[in-house]
Amino acid sequence: TRMAPPPLKRRGGAPGKVSERRLQQVFLVGEPRVELRVFAGAEELATAAAEEFAARAHDAVSRRGRFTAVLPGGSGPIRFFEILAGRKSGIRWSRVHVFWGDERFVPPAHPESNFRTAQETLLAHVPIPQANVHRIRTESLSPDAAAAIYEQEIRTFFRLPAGRFPRFDLVVLGLGADGHTASLFPGSEAVTEDVRMVVAALIARLGTHRITLTLPVFNSARAVMFLVSGKQKAEALARALEGGEGSEGLPAPLVRPRRGPLLWMVDRAASGLLRR
Repeated sequence: TRMAPPPLKRRGGAPGKVSERRLQQVFLVGEPRVELRVFAGAEELATAAAEEFAARAHDAVSRRGRFTAVLPGGSGPIRFFEILAGRKSGIRWSRVHVFWGDERFVPPAHPESNFRTAQETLLAHVPIPQANVHRIRTESLSPDAAAAIYEQEIRTFFRLPAGRFPRFDLVVLGLGADGHTASLFPGSEAVTEDVRMVVAALIARLGTHRITLTLPVFNSARAVMFLVSGKQKAEALARALEGGEGSEGLPAPLVRPRRGPLLWMVDRAASGLLRR
């Protein structure tokens, strides 16, 4: 049985270069590498997330010559993408490789495509080479084929031997009101997958498949950053961070990178049910 997360502990001072004007509160969540940052609103959150992305990109390129990032899906990160595209961050986009945490099984031009959202709000506005954009190929014959092709692309890119998982520099995730993240939904067999990197998860209540990276991939990353905004996410956030009734089986709290920080970047509305 998974134990409830320890209570939040406040830490004095702002982390890194986050502006005091935007930062509201900073908490450590149970252990030093798990941190909650609460911002005044969605705009402040998106701006800080773009700064975090840019800083990690600069560090990764300086240290290793490239930056590998997993982008989130849905509509939640749109403002984050827009700010990242518009800021003069000094990101060396020629050294950036982007992947996706999950994708709906729809064509890339479909309005619900996660790739299309990122393409229109971010990638089309920055000088990133097309070869550096590693999207999930939903043109495959089946969801399982799409998952297998994407896993092979990741394995080839990172030159991974069998049994090894990639170490992305940064994974950016969202949180659903039901506690799902990427396309790891409560009750899905995909949540317990510990061998494959990519699976085609059948989302029964939606009547469709989604292609998703698995927990071992997220937990092998150098850093993971959750973006959570809005009061409709408050209950899920409280359950994810503090446990309690209804927290068993939630996928999001199972994301705990083994060798890097976990940042929960949330706005005040989303944090409304957290104990202070």
